[in-house]
Amino acid sequence: MNVYPFIEAEQASQHSVKRACELLEVSRSAYYTRNKQSRRARVDVQLTARIVEVHAASNGTYGAPRIHAELADAGHRHGRKRIARRMRAAGIRGKSPRRWQVTTIPDPNAGKRPDLIQRDFTVDAAAVDTRWCGDITYINTWEGWLYLATVIDLASRRVVGWAVADNLKTDLVDAALTDALRRRRPADRLVFHSDRGCQYTSAQHARLAKRHHVRLSVGRRGQCWDNAVAESFFSTIKTELIHRQAWPTRAAARQAIFEYIEGWYNIRRRHSSLGYQSPAAYETGTNTRPLTVLKVA
Repeated sequence: MNVYPFIEAEQASQHSVKRACELLEVSRSAYYTRNKQSRRARVDVQLTARIVEVHAASNGTYGAPRIHAELADAGHRHGRKRIARRMRAAGIRGKSPRRWQVTTIPDPNAGKRPDLIQRDFTVDAAAVDTRWCGDITYINTWEGWLYLATVIDLASRRVVGWAVADNLKTDLVDAALTDALRRRRPADRLVFHSDRGCQYTSAQHARLAKRHHVRLSVGRRGQCWDNAVAESFFSTIKTELIHRQAWPTRAAARQAIFEYIEGWYNIRRRHSSLGYQSPAAYETGTNTRPLTVLKVA
């Protein structure tokens, strides 16, 4: 017969555990060891339920580090390794970014433009809206290619401007930069960094930058790490959104991108480079509130 429930009942009634153990011929050390294990098992069940909830709310993208940060903000203090173990036990895992095809066409005449970033992607709240970066990627739809151009603030990692089109003309990158300038209205001498794609080194793009007192900067030829922040964003959005389903129409893909950037990435998604804060929380100096369920596309 399992006598432990009787001892637990005596303990709950504030009676003597020692006396109960003596009467039932059970050692106190065995009782306390079992009781401790039982409490940990109950906590593990509760913790696993919270982990599954946060993982689902991130649309299945969060791994142990971001789930750890999410639970800590909600007041649940557990070690990251313990969370990782419970995730493995529950059979869930985060999404890891993948690399992708280059879409910009190098301009052999871009050598005169300087690199004003020099791979300095330092996160500094005081540097918001002083250094931006841009790039282009593609989305395969049943109607054909859809191209996405983004502008990202290097300090807060926020997507401050973006645009989509069915072509790779310079108008696409101009639209993304114009979107960012309208939203943010940065001070003069803003640096806008990109790769050496012909769209970014064109005379048309240079005229737009000059009108708004933006200093253009480009990385070295064939060096993807010179624009690592922009490439990292594309890896993330493709892993967490684009590659997870088919896109029948360009309109459907555009709507999903809008919801992802404006409703998730900028506002809610935790970034390791920001101490696991969201871009919005980093810019305002406030903690991200607990997750709610995200529905994309």
